[in-house]
Amino acid sequence: MSFLKAEWRRLLMANYEIDPQILQKYLPYKTELDLWQGTCYVSLVGFMFVNTRMLGIKVPYHTNFEEVNLRFYVRFKAEDEWRRGVVFIKEIVPRTAITLVANTLYKEHYETRPMDHEWFLLNDRQVVSYSWKVGRAKQSMRAEVSLQSTPIEEGSEAEFITEHYWGYTKVNDQKTFEYGVTHPKWEQYQVSDYEQVVDFELNYGADFACLNGVRPLSVLLAEGSAITVEGKRAIS
Repeated sequence: MSFLKAEWRRLLMANYEIDPQILQKYLPYKTELDLWQGTCYVSLVGFMFVNTRMLGIKVPYHTNFEEVNLRFYVRFKAEDEWRRGVVFIKEIVPRTAITLVANTLYKEHYETRPMDHEWFLLNDRQVVSYSWKVGRAKQSMRAEVSLQSTPIEEGSEAEFITEHYWGYTKVNDQKTFEYGVTHPKWEQYQVSDYEQVVDFELNYGADFACLNGVRPLSVLLAEGSAITVEGKRAIS
């Protein structure tokens, strides 16, 4: 049985170039950075968890909720196979129980904050936004996108960002947790406008202050789908 089943919906992804040296201390044991055309990316990602079940059980008040995370991309050589995955700097959610379970069982870096979202339609476009608070400081990301989604092109930057099917967590300098994530290939919406109010240093620490005031290389909105998160295994 999968550890978690849910739907991830309306994934808003702002993608930044970052100096690979900044990420070295966050790199899990036996993984290496996964670059796209020589560029090292971090992504700020906001989305909705919908119909969430943990070990097949729906927990009251924990089935539908927002998440915003900062992540980067790695790969791991498993025998003759390269597994492409993500590492989370921090994952912000509005539910304390989610934070407790993920941090305890998976050694992730969840944090509980007040959060909200908006999805609404205009005549010729739709608006998707996610917001959260750090103390009294309101943080947000907001995009205007097309009404219709289109397939993500093979070999594109969008495919690189969305097609990572493993999660890796640094437990210590000689141990990593690995878990699989399953979902079909997603479609995306064309982004016509994007704005954000995010203090990266406040949210993620001094290492990421370099992203303040920097425009993302790209922004995409993926439709999302049903997903599963499988049980973890240790790499040591």
